[in-house]
Amino acid sequence: MSALEALAIAGAGLVAGTINTVVGSGSLITFPTLLAFGLPAVVANVSNTIGLVPGSVSGVVAYRAELSGQSRRLLALALPACAGGILGAALLLSLPRNVFRDVVPALILIACALVVLQPRLARLRRKKPPSNAGPALRATVFATAIYGGYFGAAQGVILMSLLGIFSDDHIQRLNATKNVIALLVNAVAALVFIFFTHVSWSAAGLVAAGAVVGGQLGGRIGRKLHPALLRAVIVIVGVVAAIVLLV
Repeated sequence: MSALEALAIAGAGLVAGTINTVVGSGSLITFPTLLAFGLPAVVANVSNTIGLVPGSVSGVVAYRAELSGQSRRLLALALPACAGGILGAALLLSLPRNVFRDVVPALILIACALVVLQPRLARLRRKKPPSNAGPALRATVFATAIYGGYFGAAQGVILMSLLGIFSDDHIQRLNATKNVIALLVNAVAALVFIFFTHVSWSAAGLVAAGAVVGGQLGGRIGRKLHPALLRAVIVIVGVVAAIVLLV
């Protein structure tokens, strides 16, 4: 690997770490970059997931103030997030790549629609007693975590739409929750990959180096965004992600 290639991968990690902390879909930057430098698809996906874990940690730290008072919700969502991430990683190692990839664009576009409709849906839901982590949210987080463990592009977009609909809270606090869930999913999937498949540690290390810096940068940017603007960013990123995957 040349110095220029290493710099490009680390730069992609920085951009991905920033995007993941603000909304998600950072894998659409790092995954194609690793493919472009000759890594096989599964190795690129695996190495990318492992490399983005330190960036997820950095993003959680950047949003630590918004996590205050959320321990009950996080504990309730931790189990479905971890279980789904492990299952998704196992599916990646055992199923053909196109099994999930064929439906990913549709899932992302549905998530974008849910983000747009979230304020109206949340108003309807508030007619009922609020729930921070009811059965519907836990079930949908589990399903999203399966996808996250398998591939994960736009996982954050889907999680933000679900959290906005099923949880009565400020969007910045929900973004902090999203970062923790994404960290759990990526971390357990990374452990599966480390033990059961080949990893390009040089690529994963370079992605991680950039993603750690990007996590802090994303925290500075994301925490200053107005809720409406953050929602718009989520939708734009999600639509672009769906288009890229369709092409």
